[in-house]
Amino acid sequence: MVKSDSSAVKLCLVVDDSRVVRKVARRILEDLGFEVAEASDGAEGLAWARTAMPDLVLLDWNMPVMNGMEFLRRLRREPGGSAPKVVFCSVENDLDRIREALDEGACEYIMKPFDGDIVASKLALAGAL
Repeated sequence: MVKSDSSAVKLCLVVDDSRVVRKVARRILEDLGFEVAEASDGAEGLAWARTAMPDLVLLDWNMPVMNGMEFLRRLRREPGGSAPKVVFCSVENDLDRIREALDEGACEYIMKPFDGDIVASKLALAGAL
């Protein structure tokens, strides 16, 4: 995949309580040219974003400590927090909840399980590739 600015590596923060999901997402995102950071819940993800604001966040919905919606709301209130593209990646399939996520500032929504083609197409739709 050719990026528009090959000198600028984009940072993606993967926020998911599943180590396996983070590992699979890392492999896919690195293949797409992203530098990847990981957080196991929303609170850890928010602390990470305060240190280095990512270009993209791949975000789980249901997590302990702080869920994905709370993370998204708090991220958007941080300095620079309106900039990252946020893509929810969840088993949550209730249309009202998906609409809520999009209304709160998520760009796209990926259903689990996912593969590299799905992630690449959703990131392209979100303008992250």
